[in-house]
Amino acid sequence: MGFSIAVTSGKGGVGKSSICIGLGVALAQAGFQVCLIDMDLGLKNLDVMMGLENRVFYDLMDVMEQRCSLNKAIIKDKHQQNLSLLPACKTMQTSQFNGDKFIRIVNELKNQFDYILMDTPAGIESGFLHAMHCADRMIVVTTLDVTALQDADRIIGLLMKENADKIQLIVNRCNPRYIEKGISVRLEEALNWLSIELLGIVYDEEMIVKGHNKGTPYVMDESSLTHECFKQIVATFLGEPIQIPKYRTKGFLQKFFMT
Repeated sequence: MGFSIAVTSGKGGVGKSSICIGLGVALAQAGFQVCLIDMDLGLKNLDVMMGLENRVFYDLMDVMEQRCSLNKAIIKDKHQQNLSLLPACKTMQTSQFNGDKFIRIVNELKNQFDYILMDTPAGIESGFLHAMHCADRMIVVTTLDVTALQDADRIIGLLMKENADKIQLIVNRCNPRYIEKGISVRLEEALNWLSIELLGIVYDEEMIVKGHNKGTPYVMDESSLTHECFKQIVATFLGEPIQIPKYRTKGFLQKFFMT
């Protein structure tokens, strides 16, 4: 039986979908069977970012409405054989989303995959609430911007109120230069603010955006810092002690952690 993980954020624009893809790729590279579910109703991002938009014939709504089987809607990734996608429907409205049907789909996927990663809508829309109720673990994505941290804190509070079993944090788009200049909040301050377990960080790299625009996620480049970040995240996710990949500037980590 597999595990379901909801990847969420307090606000849009923090790179939640990028984190979902990166984590999915890294888990697949580690030998696990992984399925991503795009729950961002009406937007439909994951297939484009993975270069699979031309292979979408059926989607999540088609499965819910029994217009096709679940296996017909699932798309295999072009680059990573252990990775699959259940795409969203851009015409689906929030009112059309049936939580009971979705839970059945997730449970069926658990019989086929080791991990199901649900890319939820930002905030507390119904897609987020449905994912929360069928997730074994929750991953909150934030940047080190004050507004992102405020909204992440709000989501974490909601999850705790709903007695979510395990909530972990990924800090995305971490820019050491911004931290040194006082533009971004320091990591230690952010962790004290949110008070949940840190799963890892992903540094801000231009090639991440370029990769998604081309439909070839940059995490697949095993020589990249992005790949190293997600590899470390997966190691922590699987129970190893957390390690932060080194940035390019010698001696930076000492300042980064305020030691």
